[in-house]
Amino acid sequence: MDDRRIRIRPMTLADCDRVSQIRVRGWQHAYRGLMPQSYLDGLSAAQDAERRRTRFAEGSGAVVNLVAERDGEVVGWAAHGPFRDGEVRTGDAELYAIYLDPAHLGSGIGRALLAESVGQCSSYPRMFLWVLKENARARLFYERAGFRADGAQEPCEAGGTDVPEVRYVKELTG
Repeated sequence: MDDRRIRIRPMTLADCDRVSQIRVRGWQHAYRGLMPQSYLDGLSAAQDAERRRTRFAEGSGAVVNLVAERDGEVVGWAAHGPFRDGEVRTGDAELYAIYLDPAHLGSGIGRALLAESVGQCSSYPRMFLWVLKENARARLFYERAGFRADGAQEPCEAGGTDVPEVRYVKELTG
């Protein structure tokens, strides 16, 4: 683990461009071979940032966006909030996303972001997340953090191809 200080803080509107770069690069790195390459190549950080700025400005506060900084540079992003079960809201939490600049994989930043998200959701009974079924690296990351696949699966469409996701859960209280 890289021992340079990692700082986790709330995301600001000024972070949107960098977060979108991290998200798009993260998808292009993590999902290579799992999604159509043409789909990954077509992702645009600029378009993602525009959508992100709009959502951020209109946000109700239910979604918590965090960024990780190392040496003053934003190198990771995570988002969590209430579990989404279709249109039904449950009493559980969900990790919606966690992405790192690929150059910082294996440095402890992902673990720090995940630990902060889990900690901020400690008042919920459980935390859920969805991960691509074939993303072995991510699945191992979550399993090492105490998450377990609960048997639920759903299709995810990317570039005209179905890419199955599996649901993971971690008990948080009680």
